[in-house]
Amino acid sequence: MNTIEKATGKSHRMLTLNTLAFTLCFAAWMMNGVLVTFLVDHSVFKWTPVQVGWLLGIPVLTGSIFRLPLGILTDRFGSKWVFILLLIVAAIPLFLLSYMNSFAGFALMSFGFGLSGASFAVGIASASVWYPKKQQGLAMGIFGAGNAGAALTTLFAPTLLLHLTKDGADMEGWRQLPQLYAAVLVGMAILMVLFTENRKLSGPPRTLATLLKPMRVVRMWRFGLYYFLVFGCFVAFAQWLVPYYVNVYGTSLVTAGLFASMFSLPAGLTRAVGGWFSDKWGARRVISWVLSFSVLISLCLVVPKMMVVSPGRGIMAVKAGVVEQVNDSLVTVSGKDYPLTRIRHDFEKLDRSVIVMPTKASWQQAMVKPGDHVEKRQLIARGITQIYFQANMRVFTFLVILIGLVWGVGMAAVYKHISEYFPSEVGVVGGMVGVIGGLGGFFCPILFGYLLDGTGLWTSSWLLMLALSIVCYWWMSRVVSRMIHWNE
Repeated sequence: MNTIEKATGKSHRMLTLNTLAFTLCFAAWMMNGVLVTFLVDHSVFKWTPVQVGWLLGIPVLTGSIFRLPLGILTDRFGSKWVFILLLIVAAIPLFLLSYMNSFAGFALMSFGFGLSGASFAVGIASASVWYPKKQQGLAMGIFGAGNAGAALTTLFAPTLLLHLTKDGADMEGWRQLPQLYAAVLVGMAILMVLFTENRKLSGPPRTLATLLKPMRVVRMWRFGLYYFLVFGCFVAFAQWLVPYYVNVYGTSLVTAGLFASMFSLPAGLTRAVGGWFSDKWGARRVISWVLSFSVLISLCLVVPKMMVVSPGRGIMAVKAGVVEQVNDSLVTVSGKDYPLTRIRHDFEKLDRSVIVMPTKASWQQAMVKPGDHVEKRQLIARGITQIYFQANMRVFTFLVILIGLVWGVGMAAVYKHISEYFPSEVGVVGGMVGVIGGLGGFFCPILFGYLLDGTGLWTSSWLLMLALSIVCYWWMSRVVSRMIHWNE
């Protein structure tokens, strides 16, 4: 069990170094998103979109599946040497990546340095063991802010690549980027050797069967589903938003990358806020808020940019007669005038304005001509209604940043929940929950692609978020209701 009664300067030093190491690992974990795209765009390698997708996904998959075994090792041996070994092992394939000239070589090295993504399971256990229970949520939230490493790579790696390749004049310069990342990880390992200390959970050594016992608890899998949403989908959209902005709003690749960074950077930083919220109000309440907002914001984002034409209110003759006059604004039948509605908008001009809510245009179109005989209650002009929804980019970006902030809070709340229910198995349970969450980052872009192909709508990815948020909220509400019933 954790016997820390009060946080000390040593606790804060350990948290700072672990958070820095995790930030650097996360930046390395996401490196292919920039590097592979750069190499393909500059025709260094003729990789197909499918091959590019695999190279983006392989590190995410590796970092996910290794979180569990590294969490078990951390519970058993402490975080210091596990983290140091991870940094060094991940740096080796990163360095070797600079010598690769084939898809197979890139894939193999990507599988190796993807281990950096498993650093979360190591560091989160350390953040827990160095702080008393009442401060663990804040500590784990601060540590989780290392997710901002994704934004650091998105922001700075493109510029660094341009510098290393002399603005494309010397394309072989790209090979220095993975070498720099490898050097940074090794440097971080040296810092941890010099300035960190090891601390394990107190108590006798536990067998592998004991460590894996929480896997049989349904609660752990429920936490995993929450984390699939708040972390896995966060990782997925950190990459998916780039083509989203390019295709839906016609932005440049650089601008799309900037907007993607605006999503990922604040989301990483709000993990600390989520930890503080969880300490103050309880993890369960915070997760409930997070899931509620996730449902609401996803619902707002589901509606695509669209123009819908539908039948509107028409005009029927009040009595039989002969049509005498027809023009754009009037139909006359046996002396009776029927004015036609003419409310229309120039939607091309409106598209250059900021329109938050749907805009409607309606008009009526004559269905008769002079000389026609009409009967009473016969339709002489049909109604047409046109509804236009801009899905304004500014509003979309605001909502995307907002849901990222919400998910960031949720990431910390989930791990605060883990420390409350599994205080002696934070490493293994945190590792397994991290595996499930990481798999979300691997599988969600694939699901997004299938949904886009099937529906033709980019917003279908938000439809998946809406469904997943509803399922999570329903499951949590069901469990809470059952707990209240048992306590009555």
